[in-house]
Amino acid sequence: MAGIGFELRKILKKDSYWSVFQAYGYAGIISSGPWILSILGLLVIGLTAVSSVALGDQVAQFQISVTYLIATSLILTGFIQSSFTRFVADRLFEKKDAVVVPNFHGVVSLVTVVAALVGTVAVFLLFPMESLLYRVLMVGSFVVLSNVWVGTIFLSGLKQYQGILILFAVGYGITVGVARLCSPYGLEGLLFGFFLGQFVLLLGIMGLTFKHYSSSDFLSCEFLKKGRLFPELIWLGFFYNAALWVDKILFWYFPHTGQLIIGPLKSSPIYDFPIFLAYLAILPGMASFLVRMETDFVDRHAEFYDGVRNGASLDYIEEAKSGIVRTARHGLYEIMKIQLVVCLICWWNGPTILSWLGISMLYESLLYIDVVAASLQVVFLGILNTFFYLDKRALALRLTFLFFLANGVLTFVTLMGGMTFYGYGFAGSVLLVVVIGMYQLDKTFRKLEFETFMLQ
Repeated sequence: MAGIGFELRKILKKDSYWSVFQAYGYAGIISSGPWILSILGLLVIGLTAVSSVALGDQVAQFQISVTYLIATSLILTGFIQSSFTRFVADRLFEKKDAVVVPNFHGVVSLVTVVAALVGTVAVFLLFPMESLLYRVLMVGSFVVLSNVWVGTIFLSGLKQYQGILILFAVGYGITVGVARLCSPYGLEGLLFGFFLGQFVLLLGIMGLTFKHYSSSDFLSCEFLKKGRLFPELIWLGFFYNAALWVDKILFWYFPHTGQLIIGPLKSSPIYDFPIFLAYLAILPGMASFLVRMETDFVDRHAEFYDGVRNGASLDYIEEAKSGIVRTARHGLYEIMKIQLVVCLICWWNGPTILSWLGISMLYESLLYIDVVAASLQVVFLGILNTFFYLDKRALALRLTFLFFLANGVLTFVTLMGGMTFYGYGFAGSVLLVVVIGMYQLDKTFRKLEFETFMLQ
């Protein structure tokens, strides 16, 4: 989220209740993530198309197909997202803006080739009975989505956040509109609408990138050179995205919770609906996370490291370090307080929410535990963000791998335990990494001055 702090500080300088509301609202929309916006768009398409498609099963097939596209494209591009983000940030810090666009072309070319190969092999092996058009659209959507995730790396580094929101609104507006128009053609028509909307979104992302960065070179693979890649970030990106989906995949393919939808693709209605609603409940916490961590924390972080580089007094450096600790602690506590309020609201209004959405009350207990788990995930993001600022890549990788491993193991154990324990695997895994992350963060802060000087 490099650069968002500048925009938020500009808004907050107006010093009014409206500016505070505007800053938190802006941060909430930005931090909600493209994947949440994608799932929301997917839901709208399903709701608008269900009256037009002759067979209701085709809407479910479309939604599951796109859900798998989102999951697999995120996991695949996880290998390059974090590492390439660091590469771009380092080059911008060195004032080498001219290398951004050529390397963007390079990473897009790499992702396109890999996604096309992986997607083609997977789709044509796993869907032998589906139409050729369906398989072609699946491969095309997989390639485009993979590039959209990479493109958002650049968007998150720009200050034109209004343009970002407009791009996503236009992209998903086209997705919904074309899917609605093509819904009489069934599953392929809906999938074509999704593909076209995502393609327009990708063009918009590329256009916005080229508008802000220019270069005389067209293509560069400098980001692949030795010393430019960070192995910890490569694996961290993969394990984090895999950790977010491993519990869903286990529920999809567990015999008692999954049901076959199309080809080998399964869904788990008992788990998918509650976890979707739970992720919508983290938006207030995400907004607080960005506002606090990307404004107050960034300022204290800059004071500390500027003091070290410029030879400030020990008293100044120790005070600056104390400022980092205070702002990090305050930011994490604020996330906890906000999400606690959100949890209480969800618990109090759970039956009303489920009834309004037409969802069975059988999902109520699972909704409650998923809201807690998703709220803890925001705290975990805050911890990881702090470690990124302190350049503790190896520590962040170990926490992320633990999250992936614990979520998989605990979710499987709870599945074997029966319906009473559903959702506790995800919640337990996030709680585990939050507790360990807090402990490691405290240790890191205690040794911050020593390690900063000794690493010079």
